[in-house]
Amino acid sequence: MTKPSNTQINFATTACTNVLNVVEVLNAVEDGIYIINQDYIVEFMNQAMIGMFGPGVGKKCYNVINGNEVMCPWCRARDVFEAGKTVQSEIYIPRTDKTFRIIEVPIKNTDGTISKLNIYRDITTHRNQELKLRSTEQDYRRLFENVGVGVYISTKQGRFLDANHALLEMLGYKNKEEFLNLDIAQDIYVRSKDRRDFQEMIEKRGRAVNYLVDFKRKDNSIIPALITGHLRHDHTGKVIGYEGIFVDQSQIVKLEQRIKETHDFLQNIIHSSPNAIIGSDVNGAMFIWNQGAEETLGYKSNEVIGKMDVRQLYSKDMAYKVMKIMRAPDYGGVGKLRSYPMNFKHQNGMLIEGTLSANIIYDDQGNEMASVGFFVDLGERLAMERKLHSTQEQLLQSEKLAAMGRLTSQLAHELNNPLYGIMNTLELMKTEIPANNKRRKLLEMSLSETMRLADMLRKMLSFSKPDQEEKSPVDINTILDEILLLHEKQLRENDIRIDSSLTDPLPPVVASKNQLRQVFLNMVSNAKDSMSEGGTLGITTTITANTIKIRISDTGIGIKPENLDKIFDSFFTTKTDSVKGVGLGLSVCYGFIKDHGGDIKVESKPGAGTAFTILLPVSPE
Repeated sequence: MTKPSNTQINFATTACTNVLNVVEVLNAVEDGIYIINQDYIVEFMNQAMIGMFGPGVGKKCYNVINGNEVMCPWCRARDVFEAGKTVQSEIYIPRTDKTFRIIEVPIKNTDGTISKLNIYRDITTHRNQELKLRSTEQDYRRLFENVGVGVYISTKQGRFLDANHALLEMLGYKNKEEFLNLDIAQDIYVRSKDRRDFQEMIEKRGRAVNYLVDFKRKDNSIIPALITGHLRHDHTGKVIGYEGIFVDQSQIVKLEQRIKETHDFLQNIIHSSPNAIIGSDVNGAMFIWNQGAEETLGYKSNEVIGKMDVRQLYSKDMAYKVMKIMRAPDYGGVGKLRSYPMNFKHQNGMLIEGTLSANIIYDDQGNEMASVGFFVDLGERLAMERKLHSTQEQLLQSEKLAAMGRLTSQLAHELNNPLYGIMNTLELMKTEIPANNKRRKLLEMSLSETMRLADMLRKMLSFSKPDQEEKSPVDINTILDEILLLHEKQLRENDIRIDSSLTDPLPPVVASKNQLRQVFLNMVSNAKDSMSEGGTLGITTTITANTIKIRISDTGIGIKPENLDKIFDSFFTTKTDSVKGVGLGLSVCYGFIKDHGGDIKVESKPGAGTAFTILLPVSPE
């Protein structure tokens, strides 16, 4: 609605004699109209106003319009009543959830008072359309300016009409005005022919997609780019130019280079691995064969890839078994295989012992594509373990022989005294019997046999007490590390965790290294036997004053209190399996430690474990 002129307002004021006609006219108007006096009392509302806000004649205007008991915050009544101004504004009224263009007009009454005519036009739809259009324009402009590729609009004659920031940045320009003044064919294209070819293509087909050309930057450097565009028409359908995008191909080149570098890096990792890495498709054809595989299995990659079947590396039917195991959930999960003992065939026919870890590779639909395996050659390690096991058996045999020697020593010692008494008695009897007496001959025979028995006992005693092994300064931690290495695999297989805390450095101990090794081996072996369901083997070394303490503990079944005082006795054992021992181990260990000037203490609680503390004196400096 247009603003009423002063002439119209004066005419409306002087025409109050025909009030009925005026009311009819105001009611016919689609805009809401109401009149208030200087006390803000509503004196008149037309039908449109009543339809929007409900009847309100006789009420305060702000109560009718905003439902409040205070003045509306946007009210301009003071400007109208005091200054006689006509004011306009656009107001959003929450009560109706609509936006109105409001015109407030002063009306001079015949009695000299001033009333205020208010005209409310609902512009909600119009305003929303404007805001939507503005938002859409802003969205398109924001997209145009912020998209990550160059966007352009150009004339057929070769001038840019518009270009976004990405295109300016791509071609090295900062000033947009300078850019819009460029001659596209001469200043942008490295070869003018490319511009002509592009125009011919787009004019003929209506568009050009991913047309590869070289562009010049402002500094004359060259970048490859893909240009995609289509025709631009005016309202009559006439072609007036082109619009589209430029994509900097140099980024793709860099990406391809990075992909190649990543691929090369992964290839280097695969081929530099010391372990054999083998890949094969679902049919068994091998496509990965690294240097580790060449060194482990003897075949060169050019002899394998695309030429050999993975089944040729296994013993008979083993390839099928491996795939069956990998598809089961029991060896690391479906599609996985972890550290499975496996023998591979070398090119020369020899079997190589090791472990195989493998994965099945699936496509996006979950179908099997290939499998990749990692074979670890454990030949040397297994050989070393067998050698260590043999050494352990030898130490065990030495332990038994030592126990037998002590027993022999005790027997020889006990028999020697009465035997020498018999020999002395026989010698005395010889003096009382003449040499030619028949009984003298029997006496000499008895003495000879007795002397032979004494010689046998002397030899047995010599065997039971051989020359003492030479002692030298040794590092306790080194011996313990060797023992742990020896038992590591056995402990792991028995689900036993090692918890070691070795004080480093320790002063040396003058001792027999072999005897100490036998002591520690025996105790670790006993700890393992006591933890048949798994547990923790603890080994610590500390130093107090001039004494080194070695504590070897387990979380096994423990020792009954009534047996604690017997465990160091010869032939005492709680093991029911005769293969495991005859009760000489701890007695031998105790003897060795005592021979080194040390001691062994034991603590145990049934069901909670046992701890042995070995005390050894530090070597004097």
